[in-house]
Amino acid sequence: MLTKGQNIFGQEVYNKLRKEGHKVVGVFTVPDKNGQADPLALAAEKDGTPVFKFPKWRAKGKPIQEVVAAYKSVGAELNVLPFCTQFIPMDVIDCPKHGSIIYHPSILPRHRGASAINWTLIQGDKKAGFTIFWADDGLDTGPILLQRECDVGQNDTVDDLYNRFLFPEGIKAMVEAVHLIADGKAPRIPQPKEGATYEGIQKKENAEISWDQPAAALHNWIRGHDKVPGAWTTINGQVVTFYGSSLLDASVPAGQELTIKGASRPGLVTKNGLVVFGNDGKMVLVRNLQFEDGKMIPASKYFSADETTALELTEEEKKIAEDIRAIWKGILSNVAVIEDSTDFFKSGASSMHVVRMLEEIKQKHSGLQLQNEDVYMATKFADFIQMAVRKLRGEDKEEELVIDYVSKNMNNMTVNMPYQCFINGKFINSDDGKTYDTINPADGSVIASVSSASLADVDKAVAAAKEAFEDGEWGRMNARERGRLMYRLADLMEEHQEELATIESIDSGAVYTLALKTHIGMSVQTFRYFAGWCDKIQGATIPINQARPNHNLTFTKKEPIGVCAIIIPWNYPLMMLAWKSAACLAAGNTLVLKPAQVTPLTSLKFAELSAKAGFPKGVINILPGSGGLVGQHLSEHPDVRKVGFTGSTPTGKQIMKSAAANLKKVSLELGGKSPLIIFSDCELDRAVKMGMGAVYFNKGENCIAAGRLFVEESIHDEFVRKVVEEIKKMKIGDPLDRSTDHGPQNHKAHLEKLLQYCETGVKEGATLVYGGRQVHRPGFFMEPTVFTDVEDHMYIAQEESFGPVMVISKFKNGDIDGVLRRANATEYGLASGVFTKDINKALYISEKLEAGTVFINTYNKTDVAAPFGGFKLSGFGKDLGEEALHEYLRTKAITVEY
Repeated sequence: MLTKGQNIFGQEVYNKLRKEGHKVVGVFTVPDKNGQADPLALAAEKDGTPVFKFPKWRAKGKPIQEVVAAYKSVGAELNVLPFCTQFIPMDVIDCPKHGSIIYHPSILPRHRGASAINWTLIQGDKKAGFTIFWADDGLDTGPILLQRECDVGQNDTVDDLYNRFLFPEGIKAMVEAVHLIADGKAPRIPQPKEGATYEGIQKKENAEISWDQPAAALHNWIRGHDKVPGAWTTINGQVVTFYGSSLLDASVPAGQELTIKGASRPGLVTKNGLVVFGNDGKMVLVRNLQFEDGKMIPASKYFSADETTALELTEEEKKIAEDIRAIWKGILSNVAVIEDSTDFFKSGASSMHVVRMLEEIKQKHSGLQLQNEDVYMATKFADFIQMAVRKLRGEDKEEELVIDYVSKNMNNMTVNMPYQCFINGKFINSDDGKTYDTINPADGSVIASVSSASLADVDKAVAAAKEAFEDGEWGRMNARERGRLMYRLADLMEEHQEELATIESIDSGAVYTLALKTHIGMSVQTFRYFAGWCDKIQGATIPINQARPNHNLTFTKKEPIGVCAIIIPWNYPLMMLAWKSAACLAAGNTLVLKPAQVTPLTSLKFAELSAKAGFPKGVINILPGSGGLVGQHLSEHPDVRKVGFTGSTPTGKQIMKSAAANLKKVSLELGGKSPLIIFSDCELDRAVKMGMGAVYFNKGENCIAAGRLFVEESIHDEFVRKVVEEIKKMKIGDPLDRSTDHGPQNHKAHLEKLLQYCETGVKEGATLVYGGRQVHRPGFFMEPTVFTDVEDHMYIAQEESFGPVMVISKFKNGDIDGVLRRANATEYGLASGVFTKDINKALYISEKLEAGTVFINTYNKTDVAAPFGGFKLSGFGKDLGEEALHEYLRTKAITVEY
């Protein structure tokens, strides 16, 4: 087998093929550039694999015999070409027993040619991908062996697509293709003629921006050339290259006008970047600009780019500068001396060298936190040192918060929604560029494409939280000042309550009026309640035996734990954040919070408000994304000292296992199957109203929902009849409509699970009295449902639906102990309730029910001052009330002899 290719992709394919047991008999790659060998060549040479570095295979259209002879000498059975950039003669392509396979970064036959990734974005394709095909004598025309595709995000760049999908998945696919060939199972599917396109190579000279286009086309052109070769225009007689574009769906921001050659309308230099206009009047935001000399600046700094004066370095800073000089020298081995004018990239460095350089700097100087973008902003050594020293001194910490919004006009307002990860006080894309769509359950439409945090993002967020706790302003802040920040945050949440409620409604399906009162209203109350606790957390003095003649004083201190991971569910996105975060912050901890993947938007808006309230960077970090990835990594991360989780019992068990690895503190609020017992001596109309609220509140997506109703036999039929009458009065519809009673279920998969739940109930013999079906309208709406004749052994009697399903069982008149046994015959113990006018009976039952909360003649009556949490498989630990603080504190005993 023969491998051809260049750079890191070829190296990774080579390494993985060898690891999988394939024999690589030779590597043909490009000659050294600027004295640096290709990574593929370095890996092969290290393994002792023959390496050949010919600059070309042909001369004047004919194969170079010396090169062909060298190739034939290795006796390859298959040619593997990851990113083939040289013209290989057909007698080499066809020579091996199995022929040749090539990786191409598009879904062939679309975008044949060397700039396939660029054209995928330039033409606004919704799908990207790659093809591994059998080489023939055409240009990317050979039979297809396999293909993979991915979605293209609205603001994806070439680098985003490559790093997120084309690179990692392409490596796996190349190895898979070789396996298929070895097993004799590799297909040869002729490429269809329909849809075939060929576009030329995109070079700097043909990447100039044509301004007479709609904003979307301008954006696609800019991102399709980001970072290579770079879309450019002329400003003030100088070529300026644009990087980091995004569509801006908002009102025209305030800014300073900038004339751009060829543009019919001046651009605007704003606090967030350069805004340019399409011929349709819509806007594109450009984040970074690069000048002809290679210097890159934030576009927001265009008019102040030359105002920065050089810093005078201290002796310690000079030592750091020399350390960095040595790191540059190690990377740029072809450069004799690293001068102040040495340009990192013009001296032969690549993007992989950026990562290496930053990691080496971090290893030597952990306090110097640099990002990849910093290198592109300061490519010359002297500029890089100035930038690094400014960061080291913290001169950049007062930068205004930059937020990219998804903006929508709805509910009689403009709603501005951040969609990126919030790490160390900044909104940033995920490290690998991955995004996912969050869906409006009312109609199934996409609200926004949200950053999907990676493992690297978790590490960054935890590191930021740890630094803020151990070395930052937060760790030194007195308790009263901490409380003042929390009060200010509560005020901002209240100020934005209508916007927050609207976001909560479209992202979770909550009825707007409920979102305003409960989801947001209780969140504000929670932060105010715990803000008041900040300066009231106290230890105690303890009398101990005196060892005469000495005297001793023993006292305890309540201390914050450190970095806390908070993982919340999707049913009350902001309220669950508040219940845990407020206590965590009041105790003095820092946090990394992972919202539910399907409802990230109010958490990200909360992050924005926390920054505006003045919380120091690193104290609050928000990571949207996969629970299996982000939540798991947080649970096992050695620098996370506490995990607070609300969600399913199986996930809670997994968190316990992960947390056990380094014995971190854990609190869990898990599933429930809360019993509600209704006696014949109750106030029936009140019991019907409260019973319906116990089941259908928030569409049944309520952790303490009454999962099973026990109704005394003598009133059973009348109770059911009244419930059905009331259900028929309920208005199902748009959650933003103020008259709506019942909104959509949170997401499609949950709706499908509920429908299956109802089918199971019918199959087991329960009587479906009402509902059990999806409502025939767009979105994920389900009819409120009622089951009767539910026996104790049935699935729906034992398992939580987490939806609008009322499960009713009869109990014999007067059989108090019997119904108690049935109510407690569950592995859960979150909440419970009883309706009766007999207070002695009510108190007796409340004493016997095995649940963390018991409601008497009411339901869903939670308050920020009352502790909330369950027993048994419903978890342990408390949210709310003073007890919640203790979940985020540790006790230290101190003894003094005097």
